[in-house]
This record gives sequence, structure tokens and C-alpha cells, in this order.
Amino acid sequence: MIEIGKFNELRFIKKTEAGLILTDGEKEVLLPYVHAPEDAQIGDNLHVFTYIHSDGRLMATTETPIAQVDEFALLTVVDVNEQGAFLDMGIGKDVFVPEREQKRPMQIGQKYVVYLFNDERSERITASSRLAEFVDQDEHDLEEGDEVRLLITEESDLGYTAVINQRFLGLLYHNEVFEDLKAGDQRRGFIKKIREGNKIDLSLQVIGFKHILDLKDSLMIELEENGGSISLGDKSSPEDIYNRLKISKKAFKKAAGSLYKERLIEISDFEIKLVPKVRA
Repeated sequence: MIEIGKFNELRFIKKTEAGLILTDGEKEVLLPYVHAPEDAQIGDNLHVFTYIHSDGRLMATTETPIAQVDEFALLTVVDVNEQGAFLDMGIGKDVFVPEREQKRPMQIGQKYVVYLFNDERSERITASSRLAEFVDQDEHDLEEGDEVRLLITEESDLGYTAVINQRFLGLLYHNEVFEDLKAGDQRRGFIKKIREGNKIDLSLQVIGFKHILDLKDSLMIELEENGGSISLGDKSSPEDIYNRLKISKKAFKKAAGSLYKERLIEISDFEIKLVPKVRA
């Protein structure tokens, strides 16, 4: 069965003036010559992306779209009319966002994180910026501390909303983010807390005791590679610490404090350094 809006393996069965005809054994799909492999032979299986053309024909391309159906992605608006907006998918086919599927009115040239789906009536690829309607909100298999993939969707007063593993929504709080994030950014993240109602708090840093062990190792390596000292200490700003080590000041102080208790480093207001016996 051909999955519209996704990649399919289809068999090349004949040529026409317009292009190659491919099939899954039931339906036929046109692959225009401009996107067809020059060395394709009848009987070959071709890996193609399929979609419904504006004239209603089932079409294929060997181009790779920015996203497929059932995925979230950052796309750019290329046109707007009274019915909705058209977004660039990275192939010869734009995707339509009906006005009712826009969380806020879209503007030409702006980028939005959207979810791609097939319209039930036309089967055409359609997009929506109403992301909360397309995530699993009731059930998930996530646990605190899990490493996850994040797609930043938008900024709010509290922080940054992110799609988790292309399935769930979570929140990164402003006071725990030490870099400029924008819609479409992808990051490695971690489940910090799962609150009542399956609301998920996120972190860009590893959670738990293992995090401190990892940071201790990282700090030791940083010290050894920089002559035994680095210009960060108890009174260094959170921004300076993040710019140098990509960790929060809280995490830095925990890791440094642990190394200090083990008598591996000395700490001052704006410097930590290896004790002489370690450096030797």
C-alpha cells in the first residue's frame, strides 16, 4: 500500500512521455523524468517520496523533503491567500496550512514549526501549527532522567516549548537555559520532571548523580588540557560558566565541590586549579 507523504519502495514498470510509471502492485505513480535516476531499468525498485499533485495525480520524486507525514518540522512560508498559507517542503511541492490550522496568522518569509498529516478527504499533505493537537498527551513511556531528542517550537513567558522524540510536548524553563534558542533548533535533552497531568519539564543537561560524575571527568580533562587551571570559580557568572563549559552554574558548583572534597582541586572566586600533586 502506497503511503502518501512518505517514502515508498515502488517498482518501475514502464515509461511514458511524462516520466516513469511506478507501482506497488495496485496503484500507479508518475515519476517525472527530471527526478528519475538515469540508469533506472524496468523492474527496478525505486526509493521515492509520494504526494498528490495539484491536478489530483499521484506523483513521486527522488528529492528528499524537509519532513514527511506524521513528523514535526520547521518550514518557511512562501505564499499566503484567503484560504491559508503554503510552506516550502524542500521539494517541488509546497504544503498547505488551512487558516483553521494556524495557531496564529502566518506571514510570508517567516518560519514555523508545524505537524504534517494527510487530509482525510483529499489525501493531500497538509500542515498545522496547532501542535498540541498532534502529540500524545495522555500516555507516555518516559521516565525522569531519560535522554531525549528535542525540537524547539516557540518561546513563552515561562521558557521554551519543545517536541520530545517527535511525540510529546515539554517545557524548558528560562532560568535553566543559558543559550539563545529559537524555533526549529534541535537539541539533546533530558526529562527533568513529570508533573501531574503528564506535563513534562525538560533540561538540556544530564539529570542525577551520573551527571555529577560526568561533569567531574569533564572538569578534570578541561583543567589538564589548560595547564592545570581555568578562570572560573565561585563568583563567576552563570553566563561565563555556560559559555566555557556548556553547563549551569549550579551543576558547575556541584562538580567542583565534589572534586574539592576529594582534594583534587583548589577553588577561588574566579579560578579553579589542580593541586600540585595531581598536576605532577
